Amino acid sequence: MAIITLTTDFGEKDHFAGAIKGAIYSELQDVKIVDISHSVAPFNVPEAAYIIQNAYSSFPKGTIHMIGIDSELNPENKHIAVQLDDHYFICANNGIMSMICRDIAPQKIVEINIHDRVATSFPVLDVFVNVACHIARGGTLEIIGKVIDTIKPIKNLIPFVNDEKNQIIGSVIYIDNYGNVVTNIKRGFFELIQKTRNYEISARNYKFKHIYDKYSDAINFDIPEEKRYDAGKGLVVFNSSDYLEIAVYKSDSNTVGSASSLMGLKLRDTVTINFVAIPVTPKGKEILER
Repeated sequence: MAIITLTTDFGEKDHFAGAIKGAIYSELQDVKIVDISHSVAPFNVPEAAYIIQNAYSSFPKGTIHMIGIDSELNPENKHIAVQLDDHYFICANNGIMSMICRDIAPQKIVEINIHDRVATSFPVLDVFVNVACHIARGGTLEIIGKVIDTIKPIKNLIPFVNDEKNQIIGSVIYIDNYGNVVTNIKRGFFELIQKTRNYEISARNYKFKHIYDKYSDAINFDIPEEKRYDAGKGLVVFNSSDYLEIAVYKSDSNTVGSASSLMGLKLRDTVTINFVAIPVTPKGKEILER
């Protein structure tokens, strides 16, 4: 049974997501449809890219992923189908795939060219469904598009590093359901620039000098619970997707607040990491931060 996933900014109120599922089932009754998310912020390409990058690999090889974000066809926003990591992705060529393609080279990319055969004002419903069902039946990508070599990148996807290699300037690309703030700085990139040096992470007026492996590592469990006042404590982790994340322990926007609400951090805000070499005494003993 073929699996088709849906990731869109359509929300839950309108008919769009339901209509797409109905159209797929009208073409293929023996298919499994899975909603990844319909709550992407409208037209937010980096947010959609982050979600699909971190969800797709949990599905079996051969899964078809429809991504309905900023998908209206125009001269600067063509439609593509991509075979990558033995999965298939159908979306607009607006940068959504560039986050995944930064780590894994596509096996094949085609620019979809069946629009003259499909009358549409709603491309996800008509064109994307048509392409997804074609692939699910075992059809090849060349039948529905011409092979191309490159895709459009997302601007500012890769953090900036200064010439002295002692500063990384990243940005916020995603804010999750808990209000945790995800940056575009990945663990491997951070470690490549860090080279064991001390560091200070700055976001607006907040500064951090330690990155935890998990949220609870920021808590001293040797102190009795009633004296810890843990909820609302700011911290930095590399999250489960290996992105640098600024968080609040047990955050809740309605009670203790979140990293986004308490620190005033929004999408595209700047996060800076400054690296400082550890001074060494004449005797060779390191002077560590106090």
